[in-house]
Amino acid sequence: MTETAQQYWEGFYQEKDRVWSGNPNPLLVREATSLTPGTALDLGCGEGADAIWLAERGWQVTAVDVSETVLRRAAARAPAGITWERHDLSQSFPSGQFDLVSAQFLHSPVAAPGEREDILRNASRAVVPGGVLLIMSHSGWPSWVETPPFEYHFPGTREMVESLALDPEAWEVQVEEVVERPLTGPDGEPGSRQDSVLRLRRNWGPLARAEGLPGGHGQEPALADERMARAPQVKPRLGSRLPFAGTCVRAGTVGR
Repeated sequence: MTETAQQYWEGFYQEKDRVWSGNPNPLLVREATSLTPGTALDLGCGEGADAIWLAERGWQVTAVDVSETVLRRAAARAPAGITWERHDLSQSFPSGQFDLVSAQFLHSPVAAPGEREDILRNASRAVVPGGVLLIMSHSGWPSWVETPPFEYHFPGTREMVESLALDPEAWEVQVEEVVERPLTGPDGEPGSRQDSVLRLRRNWGPLARAEGLPGGHGQEPALADERMARAPQVKPRLGSRLPFAGTCVRAGTVGR
């Protein structure tokens, strides 16, 4: 009988009192530090280090995981104000829209084919105009792994962007890159692992404006609404439109 996501992750977190370091993901810190705090959704929050880091910087955080065990563990060490919700993201998804949606290393050995892609598409729909979607993923196994413990496809950044099926008029890729970080193997051997970073911003496209969707901090919606009321023919400035084809996009530049 196939193991469900809840069964797998409950067993995973019940094996140890603490699995992760307790520190936020460095790539999340790198990408989110410059963002104006607003509402944030942390998908697959685990023991809560990312959610806690965001909350301590003024974000109103909703943190989600499939494991009740790890949600209780995270809530016990977290400051008040974080909303903790249990979801099997293949079956249900948090309601509402957010200024930041974060999916950090959302990999599961028991996910059905196409399940991760569906979850990330739902994540993109949960971003308000002006908001940001952050997707950090492993690009492969650690360097010391010669025989993978199970078969798993690690998608590249281009594959992930294409699978999101985003409207290029409504979204821009701000960061798309692969980074290699040093890691120490289980026997103390030096090693490394490659991870990918996708930072996508939802613009105030024509559909979002026509529907009157609430805006995030990236667009200053009150100012945009005032401009539109005074001069309907003037559209809010969308910022520099960046192509989906860039391998690495940072600070308005496209490079490889």
